[in-house]
Amino acid sequence: MKTFEIIADASCDLGAKFREEYDVVTVPGHLKYPDGSEIPAFLSWDTVSREDFYADLKKNPDGYTTSPPNTAEFAERFEQCAKDGVPVLAMTISSGISGAYGFACAAKNEVAEKYPDAEIYVLDTLRFGPGFGLMVIYASMKRAEGKTLSETVAYLEENKNRFHQAGWLDDLSFVAKKGRLTHAKAFFGTLAGVKPIGEFDYNGLTTVIGKVKGAKTAYAALLNYIENTVERPEEQIFFIAQTNRLPQAEEYKRLIEEKFHPKAVYINDVFPSCGINIGPGLMAAYYTGTPISKDLSRERAILENFLNREG
Repeated sequence: MKTFEIIADASCDLGAKFREEYDVVTVPGHLKYPDGSEIPAFLSWDTVSREDFYADLKKNPDGYTTSPPNTAEFAERFEQCAKDGVPVLAMTISSGISGAYGFACAAKNEVAEKYPDAEIYVLDTLRFGPGFGLMVIYASMKRAEGKTLSETVAYLEENKNRFHQAGWLDDLSFVAKKGRLTHAKAFFGTLAGVKPIGEFDYNGLTTVIGKVKGAKTAYAALLNYIENTVERPEEQIFFIAQTNRLPQAEEYKRLIEEKFHPKAVYINDVFPSCGINIGPGLMAAYYTGTPISKDLSRERAILENFLNREG
C-alpha cells in the first residue's frame, strides 16, 4: 500500500507514461476552444496533433483560454483519499500565474470539515509545465525511497527554488500577454535569430535574463549556464520541454547527454493547459541545482560573462 497519494493539476505536463511510472494522479483543468466549447484539459495528443494544435494557436492566439480545476474538482479527489485513509500531497502550478493553489487549499478545508483526521498538504510549486512536472517526479522518488508525507513536503519546500529552467522562447508575445513573464517589454518585437533566455524567479514566473543571437551560440550559452548551476548532473533526470520545436529539443538532448551524462533526459511535450499561455517556440531544459538568487543577479551574470567571453 502506498504511504500517500500524489495529486497534481494537469498543468504539470506529465503524459500517461510518466503518470503510470511514478504513480501520480492528475486533476484536469478546463480548455475552451475558439468556438466557445469547453472540455477537460488533456495530457495527450489523441484527438489533435501537437503540430495542428500549435499551428492553430499561432493563427488564433486569443481564441483559446484555460482555467484550473475548481474547488469541487479538487475536493472530489481529496475526499476519496480521506475515505480510504490515504494521506495526500497535492501539488499545484505556481500561484503566481494561476488560481489552482487557492482552489486546492479551499478543497482541503472543505474536506477537513467532513473528515477531521484527513491528512492533506497542498504545495505551491512556484513552477509550471515540465518544471512543475519534474518536481512531481522528485516527490514520487522521495516516496519510493520510503520518505513520509511530512519528509517529502519538507524536502520540496526547502528545495523548490533549486528547480531551474534553461532555455529559450522564440516568441514572447504569448507569455507576456498571459502574465507568465516578467520584464518582457524590452524584448518585444520580431528579432530574427534572437533567442531570449529565461529562468524561473521567486514569484513563480519566468524572467528573461538575457538574449543570444543565433541557435549555435544559444546552445553553447545554455550548456554553460547549466554547467554553472547544476549539481551532480550524473544523478539527475532532465526534462526538455518543447512547444512544436522537436528538432531543437532533440539537439539539446544530445548536447546535454554528451556533456553531463545524466541518468536520463526526457523530451516532454507541453500540453494545452500551459501551451496556450506559452505558445509555439519554447525549447528549455529543467533540472535541479544551486538555489536561484532572489534578484536573479547571479544567473544574469553567468549568461553575461559567457557572452562577453564569446564576443
